Amino acid sequence: MQQTSGHDLSTLRASFPGWSFFRSDTGAFYATRRGVQLNDAELDAGLQQTVSADDADTFVALLHEQHLRGWGRGRANT
Repeated sequence: MQQTSGHDLSTLRASFPGWSFFRSDTGAFYATRRGVQLNDAELDAGLQQTVSADDADTFVALLHEQHLRGWGRGRANT
């Protein structure tokens, strides 16, 4: 089980099932939406296809922000 500064990646995957998670060779965190291609309106509303951060706390905050921005937008709400 991979830990990231108090954040278990398995828990993140369960909490954000519409995202695929990975880390770069330099340790940056990335998540990209799985099976969804955002349209222009969704991108204009602030949704992102991929999010990244250098630390786990910022990464989790970005994922939560994307969830809140996607609330009520159907397929982008993951």
